[in-house]
Amino acid sequence: MRDFRAFHVWKKAHQLTLDTYRLTSDFPQEERFGLSSQMRRAAASIPANIAEGCGRHGNAELARFLWIAMGSASELEYHFLLCRDLDLLDTAAYQEIQQRIIEVRRMLDSLIQRLAQNS
Repeated sequence: MRDFRAFHVWKKAHQLTLDTYRLTSDFPQEERFGLSSQMRRAAASIPANIAEGCGRHGNAELARFLWIAMGSASELEYHFLLCRDLDLLDTAAYQEIQQRIIEVRRMLDSLIQRLAQNS
C-alpha cells in the first residue's frame, strides 16, 4: 500500500479538481446538473483513481487505475474545450486549465511508463 498524498501527480490532480470546481461555480444555473456536474465528476475521478490504485496491491493494479485516471483527464480536457466553444469560459482561463490538464496527463503517462519498466 502506498500513500497517494506522496505522489506529485496526485497533488496536481487534486489542485486541478479544486480549479474545476472553482471555474464551474460561475456556470449558468441550467448547467448545474449537466455539464458542470459531469466536469466535476471527471475531475474528481483523476485523483480518486490515483488514490484507489495506491491502495491496491502491486504495480499492475496501480497502473490500471492510473489508466482510468488518464481517461478521466481526457474527458475533462474535452469538457473544457466544449465550455470554451460554448462561451462559458474565456480563452485565457481555457488555456491555463488546458495546460494543467496536459501536465497531469504527462505525469500520469510518465508514472505508467516507470511502473511498466519496473514490472
